[in-house]
Amino acid sequence: MKKVLLILLLVIAASCKNEAKKDVKKETISEAKIEKFPTELGKVFDAHGGIDAWRKGQVLSFNKGEEVHITDLHSRKIVVNTPEYSLGFDGRDIWSLEEVEGSLKRDPAFYYNLYFYFYAMPFVLADDGIIYEKVADLVFEGTNYPGYKISYKANVGTSPDDNYIVYYNPKRYKMEWLAYTVTFRSKAPVDTYKMIKYNSWENVNGFILPKQITWYSKDKDGKLEPTNKIVDFTMPLISQGKLADSFYEKPVK
Repeated sequence: MKKVLLILLLVIAASCKNEAKKDVKKETISEAKIEKFPTELGKVFDAHGGIDAWRKGQVLSFNKGEEVHITDLHSRKIVVNTPEYSLGFDGRDIWSLEEVEGSLKRDPAFYYNLYFYFYAMPFVLADDGIIYEKVADLVFEGTNYPGYKISYKANVGTSPDDNYIVYYNPKRYKMEWLAYTVTFRSKAPVDTYKMIKYNSWENVNGFILPKQITWYSKDKDGKLEPTNKIVDFTMPLISQGKLADSFYEKPVK
């Protein structure tokens, strides 16, 4: 399965130049999108490759361990494949399939796009239906990181009460931290934030995307300490070629 996906994605990547040429005329006459995010966040997007360039992308792919995550950046259809299980969203339904019984130890509705959001930071913070609010700086090891809270309008997504806070380097404007709440199960706002530090980044076709992230917790004095939960992302790809809608459908056994 991995080899098939890799070959498919390489074909997409190779076709990007031709696809881009076909779209030049259409892009020239299209109406420009009016951005509504804060100027400082615009600088963060620019530091990571630019929101306009990001919106021209069609497919995002990355590996998390044995999981291959593939997402249509516009429809947000997703497939996650492993040798033992697969899951995804076909634009209407969330589905899952186990090759090895009992191997999928996660709720597909919660998990299918979880790591897409972590990986596609900070660009997903420019989605429609977002409300921005400046918050107090995060202070870590003597450095102040300015931040913006991101909340969602009612009925946006499966968990509209989720909140994110992105903290960025005040000089380079590169994202450094993400605070987030989880309301999927409670279906109600919560005040407790989980913390992720974006340890390292890599250049993927001009976009600065995460290579490794680490979860942090607070000790009894409120000091942030790293946990042993570390995730490495490998084999990244962003393409301007599209995949057929059928690619995101549940496979037939």
